[in-house]
Amino acid sequence: MSRLFYSLLLYMLLPFTSLKLLWRGMRQPEYRQHLAERYGFYGTKPQQPVIWLHCVSLGETRAAAPLVQALMAQYPQRRILLTHATPTGREAGEQLFGDRVDRVYLPYDTPDAVARFLDHFRPVLGLLMETELWFNLIAGCRARDIPLLLVNARLSERSARGYGKVPNLTRQGLQGLTAIAAQTEQDAERLRALGAEGVTISGNLKFDVKPPVDAEQEGLALRRKCGVGRPVFLAASTRDGEEVLVLDAIQQLQIPDLLTVIVPRHPQRNADVAELLNQRGISFIRKTTLSARQAGLSPECGVVLGDTMGEMFMYYAACDLALIGGSLLPFGGQNPIEAFAMKKPVIVGPHTYNFEWVVNQAIRHGGAKRINNPVELTQVLHELFSDEEAREKMGSAAYAFSQSAGGATRKTLQLIAKFVPSI
Repeated sequence: MSRLFYSLLLYMLLPFTSLKLLWRGMRQPEYRQHLAERYGFYGTKPQQPVIWLHCVSLGETRAAAPLVQALMAQYPQRRILLTHATPTGREAGEQLFGDRVDRVYLPYDTPDAVARFLDHFRPVLGLLMETELWFNLIAGCRARDIPLLLVNARLSERSARGYGKVPNLTRQGLQGLTAIAAQTEQDAERLRALGAEGVTISGNLKFDVKPPVDAEQEGLALRRKCGVGRPVFLAASTRDGEEVLVLDAIQQLQIPDLLTVIVPRHPQRNADVAELLNQRGISFIRKTTLSARQAGLSPECGVVLGDTMGEMFMYYAACDLALIGGSLLPFGGQNPIEAFAMKKPVIVGPHTYNFEWVVNQAIRHGGAKRINNPVELTQVLHELFSDEEAREKMGSAAYAFSQSAGGATRKTLQLIAKFVPSI
């Protein structure tokens, strides 16, 4: 596929994008906001030179937090611009940085929309997070001599196979980047096999994300409301279909007073999970409702539905044991590093290709256990809830591993410094 054919295909699909946004907006109204930005139309131009960082969604935005903080400190005369593709990413940027940074949606990757974006903001440097290859965007930056770096880069085997289906376009895009900082040697090897040049290893920025100073105290406060003596199991960042498997597993357990906290990965699914709990006849309470109450949970309440955003560290602080969502079904797994940072033992399912190196290393260090099916989930839950010493040992090993893997922010800053022009 050539870039011309790629662009023509995007233009053919473009009329349907507004329908998609409106459809998604029926469940998540934020998708109906800032629609013009999706097509490259923006308001006020920035008054300072811009360093631009693209963080697609929630996970990338949180992962970028240490880097954004470091960029603001190191380049105070630059304005940081965050671009996103989802409302959750945009909201996370607002929660983390407020008005200290600018936030907009990155436009669809058509040549004219890309041109409007780049000509409006005129960034002195662009940073793409993780696996974002937008071929017209890369070409537009190259035509304007804007250094464009792919940082915290990861590429699973599945994604590599996908890009390999359009080898010429992928190679042209990768070679159009100014530099690439990969998370691991495995990521670097896959990128090089697709044609990338100048790839260095920086590590994973997620290991440098620090828990909020009040996360531990807020977790303990939630635990007191849940009942200090109750064992607490956290199903973190669950995806569609996984809550059924979790409920099946815990209903097989014979653990007195077990409380399960379920936090869906996407907040728009909270209503669906609540309906599932009602269908199962399971007594539950939403976290927002629990926080507003003076009294704690009744013994009959079996589930807390985590319906808040940006509080995963708090949820981890409140639990005894955590399952990482997205790994029971083939979604690739969500980020387990926050659980490690809170010294929690972790269970993962068979599908962890999004965090392959992280999970394998955590298992090797003794901080995580892998299950292959829902039956094994019940077995491992029973084993670990019956052995407090084993849980504590796993939590300590997870924390030690996470602390040893930091330093990606420093390495990434060193790479960025080579390309930031002087004022």
